[in-house]
Amino acid sequence: MMIETRGRPFSRMRHPAWVRLTHWTGAAATLALMISGTAILLALPKLFWGETGANDAPAWITLPLPVDLEQTGWARSLHFLAAWIFVLNGAVYLALALLRGHLRRRLLPEPAEIRPRALAGEIRAHLRLRGGAPPTGRYNALQKIAYLVVLLVLAPLMLFTGLTMSPGVTAAWPELFTLFGGRQSARTIHFLAAFAMVAFLAIHIWQVLANRPVALLRGMIVGSGGKDEETA
Repeated sequence: MMIETRGRPFSRMRHPAWVRLTHWTGAAATLALMISGTAILLALPKLFWGETGANDAPAWITLPLPVDLEQTGWARSLHFLAAWIFVLNGAVYLALALLRGHLRRRLLPEPAEIRPRALAGEIRAHLRLRGGAPPTGRYNALQKIAYLVVLLVLAPLMLFTGLTMSPGVTAAWPELFTLFGGRQSARTIHFLAAFAMVAFLAIHIWQVLANRPVALLRGMIVGSGGKDEETA
């Protein structure tokens, strides 16, 4: 689909190679984190607040999940590996997005886009399943805000709460305990942030499937024809 921008047509599905590479690397790492994280959670499907927590301790949240203690070995190994791939991949993406202007051009909302009336209109459009990219940009304001929250809030939060659950890390940086209120508090925040990430991914996949999925997937895998104002 071609749209006009500054007098030049371009395809809204076009993505630079580095965006496509980091997108699919992040997707693979996220899938591994979801699978391994679920297996780890099943060893103790309870969430606590504070420093300590155990099977018989009163839980802040008890999840309706079966207990499975047999999967934690491979799950922890996979989780740690996928986590560092996710972090390094995200750091590469963020660095390139800043250096090449991708963050400013594609992800920062314009002042007019975040006015209450404009946001209310976009929310109504999404609720009617009519949300889409505006004629002057690749993403609409809600998409931009969601991507920024994931990139600058959820991902760092999961990183630092994950580190707080590591005794080796907290031995070197005990300040993390103070920051998150204890190891079990960090575990709970980690789960809630991961749940928010899964919700974002579910909406992201739903939007792709509801809006020309073949064209969108082709654009994210190999790019598409037409000119694009971002070629770097």
